[in-house]
Amino acid sequence: MNKKILATACFFAALAVILGAFGAHGLKGQISSSALENWKTAVDYHFYHVLGLLFLSIFPGRASKAPGLTFWCFLIGILFFSGSLYLLSTREITGLQASFLGPITPLGGMFFIIGWISLFVEAIRSK
Repeated sequence: MNKKILATACFFAALAVILGAFGAHGLKGQISSSALENWKTAVDYHFYHVLGLLFLSIFPGRASKAPGLTFWCFLIGILFFSGSLYLLSTREITGLQASFLGPITPLGGMFFIIGWISLFVEAIRSK
């Protein structure tokens, strides 16, 4: 078991629960329904990749770099994809002018994809 990955996954899982609850209770009626739907998408992908990190934490250790690559890709993906959607969703109440965040979201998605491909390759290579 990789304690660093497990601890990171637990932290990000708690954060996903907090942000999910905040969206459901604190933002309802404060932002548009489409912005709330974007918030929900951010929470969903945040959770999916926390589950991936939890799985990765018990991945058998080998001399491979794939678990480390997957870890960093999932982590950066959560920060870029979900993080940008969290910020974009709340522009109505924060007044944040963040046009630079638009391209960050798909970049986060790309990191998610690379992470899953890395894990796939490692699964194929594993004996």
